[in-house]
Amino acid sequence: MMMHGAGLARVAAVALVALLAACSKQEQAQVEKAADKVAAEAKAVAQEAEALALATEAYVYAYPLVTMEYTRRVMTNVAAPEGTRGPMGQFVRARTYPNAQFRDVTAPNADTLYTTTWLDVSKEPWVLSIPDMKGRYFLFPMLDGFTNVFQVPGSRTTGTKAQKYAITGPGWSGTLPEGVVEYKSPTALVWILGRIYSSGTPEDYKAVHKLQDQVSVVPLSSYGKPYTPPPGSVDAAIDMKTAVREQVNALDGTAYFKLFAELLKANPPAAEDAPMVAKLAKIGIVPGQDFDAAKLEPAVAKGIAAAPKPAQELIMGWLKGGIAAGDFKLENGWLFTTKTGVYGTAYLQRALITAIGLGANRPQDAVYPTSEGPDLLKKYNGSKKYVMRFEKGQLPPVDGFWSLTMYDAQYFFVDNPLNRYTLSQRNKLKANADGSIDLYIQHESPGKDKESNWLPAPKDDFILMMRLYWPKEKPPSILDGSWKLPEVKEAS
Repeated sequence: MMMHGAGLARVAAVALVALLAACSKQEQAQVEKAADKVAAEAKAVAQEAEALALATEAYVYAYPLVTMEYTRRVMTNVAAPEGTRGPMGQFVRARTYPNAQFRDVTAPNADTLYTTTWLDVSKEPWVLSIPDMKGRYFLFPMLDGFTNVFQVPGSRTTGTKAQKYAITGPGWSGTLPEGVVEYKSPTALVWILGRIYSSGTPEDYKAVHKLQDQVSVVPLSSYGKPYTPPPGSVDAAIDMKTAVREQVNALDGTAYFKLFAELLKANPPAAEDAPMVAKLAKIGIVPGQDFDAAKLEPAVAKGIAAAPKPAQELIMGWLKGGIAAGDFKLENGWLFTTKTGVYGTAYLQRALITAIGLGANRPQDAVYPTSEGPDLLKKYNGSKKYVMRFEKGQLPPVDGFWSLTMYDAQYFFVDNPLNRYTLSQRNKLKANADGSIDLYIQHESPGKDKESNWLPAPKDDFILMMRLYWPKEKPPSILDGSWKLPEVKEAS
């Protein structure tokens, strides 16, 4: 049967409609597929961004614990005490002040002899015995794994008579021998950073050595019995040369949080950290459990991998932010903070202090103003002469002692003809006729009559650091701002 033109047109039209409908469904499916892909990508981007933000916060929070662990590894990786290192549970006793050739740690001090040890109190308590210091200034701050000074026996807090303390770990309960005071550590990791004042003369060194040798620490199970500590184990895989900060900074995100999760098992978060613990859970970090990045969604794993660099920049950038927030003060060319030792939830402050001054005391025990120049735009240089004047009755108000230390641009002592690295109240400082005291800070001698007040400087750039141990708490005081350090002025 022949079909007329009109019939053919109708068939073609129907076929075209059917074809167009089919095309429309195909295109719609493609559009929907593309939309789903865009939505998934957008979700992944948002997920990665959220994970990065959370991981950056978590990195800052974890930084002190990870840094303490790396520091512990390096400082205890020896068979027996030597130099500034000693096995776990054994005291390292500094016998003299460092000289200008000393390079073990930056910003060494020449005021107190260190008597330090690292402890693991997870299995049982350790008993610390301190002899009668007979009025001599000392302090034995105890840092937990997060760098909080949880106890600080010493002249300021407990006096100088003989004393004994049992340092107990999280969750420990039991009885202690009579006369032993319990100090509860929030974490298994404990660093005792003991300091004993010495004038630095051979006679005084001898007296302090006798006291240092009477300081002891033993496991509770060995208390009251003869105790010989086992030799330390040496791990050849531990990097003993690269600075701890560089080692920590070099960890990728996964390795960093894997170690952090492992450390949390024996070093739990504080109760006040609950909001942070909730954030940690969102990126797979749960106290008491292993961290496995492979179980995370790819976008979350990406965010974690990208966290170290921005977190490190955030930590080091806090110095500027801290000045704006009032956590750091910049006065008369001196930069310092009175927010150290106990941090609460000030995680950025805690992380920065860990990075630039690990082991910091509570401010009631010590404040360390530092100055790199008369103002932010100028640095001190040995080609010039400087004077620091304390008006009559305006020497640093302390119940312990104060000192002014000279460092080169790398924070090491400066070689000089007097072998003098500090000026302090133990120096016989000469007063001016009006009762004021001038400290002469320069490379060349200011003349024999002024050498008692001379702090020798190198030929090039240098840095000054004040130490105020046991600053007075009532005005005038650096703690409340009622006393201010005088500026160091270029001599006319």
